[in-house]
Amino acid sequence: MPVSTSQPQSLPDAQAVEELEREWHERPSLRTWFSTVDHKRIGRRYMVTAGVFFIFAGVDAMVIRTQLARPGGELLTPETYNQLFTVHGTAMIFFFATPMFFGFGNFLVPLLIGARDMAFPRLNAFGYWVFVLAGVILFSSQLAHAAPTGGWFGYVPLTTRPYTPGIGLNVYSLSLLFLGVSTTIGAINFIVTALKLRAPGMSLNRVPLFVWAIVGTSFMVIFALPALNVANAMLFLDRRFGTHFFDPSHGGSVLLWQHLFWIFGHPDVYIIVMPALGIVSQVLPAFCRRGVVGYPLLVLSIVTISIISFGVWVHHMFATGLPQLSYSFFSAASTFITIPSGIQIFAWLATMLRGKIVPRVPFLFIAGFIVTFVLGGFTGVMFAITAFDQQVTDSYFVVAHFHYVLFGGAVFPMIAGIYYWLPKFTGRMFNERLGRWAFWLIFIGFNTTFFPMHISGLLGMPRRVYSYPAGLGWDPWNLIATIGAYILAIGLFLVLTGVIHTVRRGRPAGENPWDADTLEWSTLSPPRPYNFQVIAQVHSVHPLWDKRSRASLATGEVLPGHRTVTSSELDGQEPRVIEMPEASLLPLVTALGILVVVLGLLAGWYWVSLAGALVILGTLARWLWPPQRSAEEAGVAR
Repeated sequence: MPVSTSQPQSLPDAQAVEELEREWHERPSLRTWFSTVDHKRIGRRYMVTAGVFFIFAGVDAMVIRTQLARPGGELLTPETYNQLFTVHGTAMIFFFATPMFFGFGNFLVPLLIGARDMAFPRLNAFGYWVFVLAGVILFSSQLAHAAPTGGWFGYVPLTTRPYTPGIGLNVYSLSLLFLGVSTTIGAINFIVTALKLRAPGMSLNRVPLFVWAIVGTSFMVIFALPALNVANAMLFLDRRFGTHFFDPSHGGSVLLWQHLFWIFGHPDVYIIVMPALGIVSQVLPAFCRRGVVGYPLLVLSIVTISIISFGVWVHHMFATGLPQLSYSFFSAASTFITIPSGIQIFAWLATMLRGKIVPRVPFLFIAGFIVTFVLGGFTGVMFAITAFDQQVTDSYFVVAHFHYVLFGGAVFPMIAGIYYWLPKFTGRMFNERLGRWAFWLIFIGFNTTFFPMHISGLLGMPRRVYSYPAGLGWDPWNLIATIGAYILAIGLFLVLTGVIHTVRRGRPAGENPWDADTLEWSTLSPPRPYNFQVIAQVHSVHPLWDKRSRASLATGEVLPGHRTVTSSELDGQEPRVIEMPEASLLPLVTALGILVVVLGLLAGWYWVSLAGALVILGTLARWLWPPQRSAEEAGVAR
């Protein structure tokens, strides 16, 4: 059904498009750069910023691997090693993986569902500025030699003030609290966007699988992140104000931290991996020339993982002395969660078997992901067995498993997504030969780096050791792992080189170089600021392979103004038009106000924090103040 705009469309098409360009155009300027709320620009910024943080954290990892290449390494002192170890893990988990997928989601979710922007564009910009400022706090602590040293999981009592003086752990707790603001509002924005801004006709059984994955991830964030925020707030209060949440001598509990951290931490594994699974399900049909097998089962597995992931946190605490009976329940849950993951893998394999494979670079990275993720899943089932877990706890076997699941399970699909959507991001095609070299170097380097860690872990190597003597059997495996790390780094450098080459010298891509099936490929590459001139009427889960959906894009009327369409949550019907907010500096100013609060708390200058709080209240009051609307605008639902 055509979209009603609440007023007759009197302009010819050419004039309507010209008006649309004028309404959505952002004049290039420094102010515009800071004030933009365009979801595509914000999505690209998320990805670039997360990529920069990945490089910083990767350099930390390379220094650590160089230190451990031979026995008795003297490149690092214990203190420096602890700082690199902690910042590497914290950055990769919190400042790279989830923000990178938020970047994909910001750019792609509105395009995939036929919308012109996110539901809350200014909130979207605010989330980005909070993310980047929180990252600056963490990485600048390294430059000031005040980085945290407690590991990315920050176990107490070692991270309390008596055992770790200085401000490093304060930086850790406050930067994660700061980041939590960004992650939470980003999740809310994704949920509302996916439920309310879908194109007419896009019922829930026609929503792209990547959007389902982002929504499932967002719900997990909303329910999991409060536990981490509470834990970090308690840690900061213990360290700064002398409370005793984690002090057993005053009625506190050291296990309380582990419970709170892992109630967040194990769902976080799936918060990181779920969007990657969505990318695989979204990209694979384009290179198998058919829709993914078992769409309803894949949606069901996303929902199931989102729920069961909250029942396995004690999986990380099998060596803490909790009652043995409780272990059996969490062991069962840890085993059961492999079933929905297995459903997705079998669906992808069936899609390959029943399709006609086109082995381009994105497909190669998906194939590499399936191999590495399955290997990581096997060791994950091993950890679900309490007796085995207790034997290898805090050994390099855990490090190996962790990287197979998170690097193999997240970064391979991430790179596949970068190559797949690079023509949409830039309007240009990448170099296929360079991409193939990058894949093989990354695949070989990854397995050469992390597979030997299984063996060194079984031989007793602790997961956190800055140096070791010769003769323990760890020497060859650490040397092989370090060589693999350098091969992996070269492969990742080729990916970066390929992206830069594409932006500067790639050949024009056209709108749909893959002959793909989803709505983002119906727009120009890169898309115009308004995304779609015409809001499509969707009749299939594969709209660009469906004649009626394609026809609606060609024959529908132009939706004028700075507006988009909203529809009902379940069946995508009852379309109506809403106004979208204009660009504003308020998101940046509000984020800077939070930064002032955090810096004041770090320095102990509470008057500075109070000043920052007043800035926040002032900008929020201005932000939420009802806008002045013309009589014509008053007739349009907001």
